[in-house]
Amino acid sequence: MIINKFEDLEIWQDARNLNNIIFKLTSVEPFHSDFRYRDQIRAASGSIMDNIAEGFDRGGNKEFGQFLSVSKGSCAEVRSQSYRAFDWKYISDAQLKDLLERTDRISRKITNLMHKLKNSTTRGSKYS
Repeated sequence: MIINKFEDLEIWQDARNLNNIIFKLTSVEPFHSDFRYRDQIRAASGSIMDNIAEGFDRGGNKEFGQFLSVSKGSCAEVRSQSYRAFDWKYISDAQLKDLLERTDRISRKITNLMHKLKNSTTRGSKYS
């Protein structure tokens, strides 16, 4: 299967879904009034999808891998911030579990793609 645009990537779609969930969770009190923390977790969740997109459109495996590494780091940041949100009673136990499952799944997919890119003989703006 050839991927022609970043929107076709399952990991980008997963990251977009996570970003939408984070936005909804941070749009209600008490999360909404904690401006600095709210903006921090929103930015980190957006960074996951944005770095996947930017790396893909750079057109090379090595650069894509570097952007995926940044995306993976942002995913870990969201995961850590999810614990903080739970500890501060901004989210429920069920919401924490959902965020942890999503961030873990995205992180594993990013790692798998990084390994695939590193070992691939395909180069250029189209990835298979």
